[in-house]
Amino acid sequence: MNLSNSEHDEDLGYWIALTRVTGIGPRRFQLLVDAFGAGRAVWEASERQLADAGLDRRTVDALAKTRRVVAPEREVENLRRVGARAIIRSDSDYPTLLAEIYDPPPVIYVRGELDAVDTSSIAIVGTRGATAYGRMVAEDLAGGLGRAGVTVVSGLALGVDGSAHRGALQAGGRTIAVLAHGLDRTYPSQHARLAQNIAAQGALVTEFPLGTKPDAVNFPRRNRIISGLTSGTLVVEAGDRSGALITAAFATEQGRDVMAVPGSIFSPMSKGPNNLIRDGATPVTRVEDVLAELQPSRVVRQLTIESILPADETQRALMQCLGAEPTHIDEIAQRAALPMSAVSSTLAMMELNGLVRQTGGMHYVRSTHS
Repeated sequence: MNLSNSEHDEDLGYWIALTRVTGIGPRRFQLLVDAFGAGRAVWEASERQLADAGLDRRTVDALAKTRRVVAPEREVENLRRVGARAIIRSDSDYPTLLAEIYDPPPVIYVRGELDAVDTSSIAIVGTRGATAYGRMVAEDLAGGLGRAGVTVVSGLALGVDGSAHRGALQAGGRTIAVLAHGLDRTYPSQHARLAQNIAAQGALVTEFPLGTKPDAVNFPRRNRIISGLTSGTLVVEAGDRSGALITAAFATEQGRDVMAVPGSIFSPMSKGPNNLIRDGATPVTRVEDVLAELQPSRVVRQLTIESILPADETQRALMQCLGAEPTHIDEIAQRAALPMSAVSSTLAMMELNGLVRQTGGMHYVRSTHS
């Protein structure tokens, strides 16, 4: 059914109102879509029609109660007042990766902009009580991903989440924060400025309508969206009961990659990632490890030389002499106008760091991830 913009907005108000009904989750919502086709038709359906569509008595009563207190025609306008909009699952701009999971939210609320490039995305999650190591790692990896054109997704929480968002923003990359409450709130309040910056350089996303508080039961639901929006989930630091491990479990169920940053066996905050690696998660010690897990078609652009190399003039000079075709060390030294001793030792170090690869007979190429 093709609707005009005004008709779409009118019907959208009814779908938003339906998300406020206790008992109507993704699966029941889809039942109603299949049975009635339009949000207004659901909203105005009789109790008999709703029962015939598959709703139980309790949910029918909850819908009747919601109809008495909610005005669908005001829902879209209320979103506009807070600078947000709603996207229903049937809309063309609904996130592709999220639509693929088992129970995608029927409606998502967005402040900022979702972009087609967000299909190249990685979730970076971890404990709120991150160590200095965890915060530094999250920020560094997120920055590297941002420079590579990969969108960083996290949950706006204190600790690892906040560091991941900041790293992406500082690198000029895109980042998405998934919230466990309505877009008219900010939680934690300390991240109010960060949330504004994310909306300006990415998006704030939630499945919860305006007015929803950040109740504890909302966070696991939020976590499935974090993993669902991304090609893979990277756990930086997490205790053995951390919510980040729930996100990793959702990623596994959704058929997405799970990665983890190894840490000290004596650190409680490294227990979760170390256990994930033991159970098969990909260990990550540098941004190239993450990029290697992404499907090539989902990587928007590779890291530039400047973004992956330290400020070492010799390494930069040698990298400029290398490409996809093998080049002999003698020719590299000649092109770079450097002594053979310096070229040989530097190439050895670059090979250890994964920047170059030797193909045999002292011939070198750039690494496929550089």
